[in-house]
Amino acid sequence: MQKKILTYYFIVSIVIGSLIYTAQKLSVKLPSFINNYVNDFLIIPIVLTICLFILQWSRSDKSYQISLGLILYICVLYSVLFEFILPKYYVRYTADVLDVVLYFTGGFVFLVLQKKNSST
Repeated sequence: MQKKILTYYFIVSIVIGSLIYTAQKLSVKLPSFINNYVNDFLIIPIVLTICLFILQWSRSDKSYQISLGLILYICVLYSVLFEFILPKYYVRYTADVLDVVLYFTGGFVFLVLQKKNSST
């Protein structure tokens, strides 16, 4: 069961993120925290899990893991792009330090789940 924890987390994250996105598109009133922050927490583990599955498949190595350095790089990339660059050009994006914290928290969650996923 523990071996599949990353897969379950990924599926639940996709479902939750999709429900929030759909609710936003349908103009459903969501609590501010859910509307503004949950998907920022979920996105890094979703992206990294997809990357991990593709890398494990392409390398034919189910034990392959994404390094801490690459996880940090992706978190920095998302932070710079979505919190510093895009807000300067598009009103849809707003610079928010809490989003940066959530990207890195999501990266840490992925790191922990990736380790648990390979430990059995």
